[in-house]
Amino acid sequence: MQQTITADASAIPAGGVRRRTGSFGDKLFEGLCRGAGVLVLLTLGGIILTLLIGGLPAFTHYGLAFLTSDAWNPVEDHREEYGALVSIFGTVVSAVLAIIFAVPVAFGISFFLTELAPEWLRRPVGTAIELLAAVPSIIYGMWGLFVVVPFVQIYIQLALGDYLTSIPLIGFIFESRSFAGTSLFTAALVLAIMILPFIAATMRDVFLQVPPVYKESAYGLGATRWEVVKGVVLPYTRISVVGGIMLGLGRALGETMAVTFVIGNANRMPQSIFDPSTTIASVIAMEFPESLSGSMKQSALFALGFLLFVISFLVLAASRWLLRSRLKA
Repeated sequence: MQQTITADASAIPAGGVRRRTGSFGDKLFEGLCRGAGVLVLLTLGGIILTLLIGGLPAFTHYGLAFLTSDAWNPVEDHREEYGALVSIFGTVVSAVLAIIFAVPVAFGISFFLTELAPEWLRRPVGTAIELLAAVPSIIYGMWGLFVVVPFVQIYIQLALGDYLTSIPLIGFIFESRSFAGTSLFTAALVLAIMILPFIAATMRDVFLQVPPVYKESAYGLGATRWEVVKGVVLPYTRISVVGGIMLGLGRALGETMAVTFVIGNANRMPQSIFDPSTTIASVIAMEFPESLSGSMKQSALFALGFLLFVISFLVLAASRWLLRSRLKA
């Protein structure tokens, strides 16, 4: 053994540093990875800069009134009045409602697939959930227009409208004079179905990553399945679960075609969740092709796109802050 060590030591150059094999490949790989990261930052910066420059005339002309005005009159009285309040409100409310609808269902699906479903059923149901993510958004929009809109109109607004409006304190949010079926509620329902596979798949995958010994220990102490999920699985996976929810929220905030089909595209402030409204993405999709290059209308649409980016960034920043505060606690 001593001779072997001596022989190996003699192979080291006199300078005391062994020549690194494959140094060119390592540097090339490091450069490619560094370039990929820089490319992402440059792309993101280019998008932000394009939206900001395009929307700067609208921000300069209207000032803070652009954020607080609900006007959208491109030709009325030969005046151009544009405001972002209605579309911002519709974007945020529809996305939040979609999360409220989707998260409990996604958790139920994940709980069923990881704790309750037999082995022969887990794969087909899991595959079916993942296939929902592959459906194009325009298909969701067409399906929502011909199926979800009549369902909401007949079985919710007409059948339950009087009961919902009579609920104390919150009944006013269900009181609507429009019974067309296209509304904030319908858009949120379609969005919830669209983001459901993203949240459910993420929850299922992270639930399966919990070490079995943790759950078996809890079962050994007499815990029920719900107590195991509540006390072991959710605390262990809370960061990934929140990440999946934020992924779904980001998809809901930026969805365009499906929302355009079912929200009603009315540029007025809704009085209830059953009133038609609009979102930033649907306004841009509907009116950008008709806007003239360099016009104030086009600048207002660029400004709306910039505001959508800001909203998405604030949501992501808030989620990061919540996660860090929970980790420190």
